[in-house]
Amino acid sequence: MKKTTKGSTILAIMLSLAAFVQGQVKTTPDTLECHIIGFSGGLKIPSTGTASEGAMGGNMKDLYEGPYLDFSIGCDYKYASNWMVSLDGDFWFGLSSDNLENRVDRMGNIFTPTGYAMGWGGRDGIINAYNRGLSLRLGLSRIFTFLPNNPNSGFMLKVSGGWMMQKTVFSQEYTSDPVPQLKGDYAKLYDHLRNGFIISEGIGFIYMSNYYTYVNIRVLFEVSQCVSWSTRSYQIDNLMGLNGKDHNRYFDLLYNIKLSWMFPLTGKTTYDYYYY
Repeated sequence: MKKTTKGSTILAIMLSLAAFVQGQVKTTPDTLECHIIGFSGGLKIPSTGTASEGAMGGNMKDLYEGPYLDFSIGCDYKYASNWMVSLDGDFWFGLSSDNLENRVDRMGNIFTPTGYAMGWGGRDGIINAYNRGLSLRLGLSRIFTFLPNNPNSGFMLKVSGGWMMQKTVFSQEYTSDPVPQLKGDYAKLYDHLRNGFIISEGIGFIYMSNYYTYVNIRVLFEVSQCVSWSTRSYQIDNLMGLNGKDHNRYFDLLYNIKLSWMFPLTGKTTYDYYYY
């Protein structure tokens, strides 16, 4: 009888401890604070811009047929308050490999009316001309969560700004004759190289999984304003009436939609467990 009573007492104590431990499990997720590396891809669509001296045919939309492919890599730091600071590097170029608009009108002294360039020996040289752009931006964003079981996901607002560059790149097909006017430093006369500033505003959605490290995505729509100027001492563009220094200031508007795949640099789960 005493043994039975003793066994019942031990069993009751063990059940009480088990219930106590179970009661210490935190069943709601935390808001993470961590570094995030993200890789993005999307499209930039140029809109009509302006030039300070009224130059025609000199903005991104005038120079290059859109849309442009855009790839970027970014580093974010996410605070527990759902504020994020970021550093983003973007690289974009024409969706078409030959998207310089009105090349014959711009460089009639190089291209024939059929669009070919005069190569060595009087034979046609085949030139592809396309745009290339870069930007480096610092950003600030905020997540507005609406999912009760996932405080790290929700709608997102973002502003960013920094430096940008754009230029025309000339690429010659290897099977054709070389074109001396677009070799080496001569190409700088026609490449529309410009540096400037870019400011972007974005709205989107961010999803960070409570359970899986690699299921973290962001969709963002951005509007960017670019102010740029030529960095060449001499530019030739017959369509724009340029045969000398380009003193214009250019304002361009870009619309960008991109998808990001993010990797939080933390091994901490969004659930905490406390056992005593």
